[in-house]
Amino acid sequence: MPKMKTHKGAKKRFKVTGTGKVKRLRAFKSHILTKKDAKRKRRLRQATTIGTNGEAKVIKRLIQA
Repeated sequence: MPKMKTHKGAKKRFKVTGTGKVKRLRAFKSHILTKKDAKRKRRLRQATTIGTNGEAKVIKRLIQA
């Protein structure tokens, strides 16, 4: 069986932290920002983690090198 290739799109969007959690950036920060208040835009700048469900496991498999 050949080696599994890294999914380049996922590699650009997600990082794995030292404790093994998957880190991601938030959506809805690229345009139409005038109607969003400053507090919401500040929150959108912060990175967050993927929950401990199966999605994190799938993403880790995609970005493994």
